[in-house]
Amino acid sequence: MVALFVLVPFAAVLGAVPFAWGWGLGWTDVILFAVFYLITGFGITVGYHRHFTHGSFKAKRPLRIALAIAGGMSLQGPVVRWVADHRRHHMYSDREGDPHSPWRFGPGWKGLTKGLIHAHVGWLFSGERTSRRRFAPDLLADRDIRRMSLDLAYAPVILASLALPTLLGGLITMSWKGALTAYFWAGLVRIFAQHHVTWSINSICHTFGEKHFEVRDRSRNVWWLAVVSLGESWHNLHHADPTSARHGALKGQVDPSAWLIKVFERLGWAHDVRWPNPDRLAAKRL
Repeated sequence: MVALFVLVPFAAVLGAVPFAWGWGLGWTDVILFAVFYLITGFGITVGYHRHFTHGSFKAKRPLRIALAIAGGMSLQGPVVRWVADHRRHHMYSDREGDPHSPWRFGPGWKGLTKGLIHAHVGWLFSGERTSRRRFAPDLLADRDIRRMSLDLAYAPVILASLALPTLLGGLITMSWKGALTAYFWAGLVRIFAQHHVTWSINSICHTFGEKHFEVRDRSRNVWWLAVVSLGESWHNLHHADPTSARHGALKGQVDPSAWLIKVFERLGWAHDVRWPNPDRLAAKRL
């Protein structure tokens, strides 16, 4: 089932690479894909998730606005809506009220199959709507963030997410073909990949993996997602200590998002960072 939801689409994209190399894919496309994947990916993990949702650190206004724009370019919705959904998820994690629990339909194979589909992508098409006034009043009170979450303000962010790699691809190669392939690989395929990685945290990381910390839900750590998710798949600790700026707190747990927050802190752009507390971790450790 996991292969059906995540591995098969990724395998199909990766399988297309050798066939497309030299025809519709080159080093310019690969580099632009990586650059925009990191910019928009960190916009979600560092910005939308750890900063705006959980307050893992405080950011100066320019960084705060930049993180909101970068996260928006992942095409996962405006920041206020994203934050409201995620805070609701934490309040009701794997219980009634959770917008995307894979356990919504029960533990049997039929219920879990239906639940994985729901948690991975189905919940996005549900008629349920999370109250932004209830779950994100602090962001609605922030004039910058409130304005950036309006449809008219979010539309240019969507356009930039696709137009920037296209423009750069054309300028670097000085060709329309370079612009078109960059649009496809660094635009469409990059967005596709990021969506599935983010959705995998909702589905896979609440169904499979290891449990190192005591939690009241079914959140788990999935090591093989750590790099592509930029550290988000160390999900068990995150649910044990949601405000922690580092999710991969144990030895050998790679967490690129925490590394970037550390850089921001040293540059003076971020402050009041909530790094893991050894005593608190020990108390929750299984």
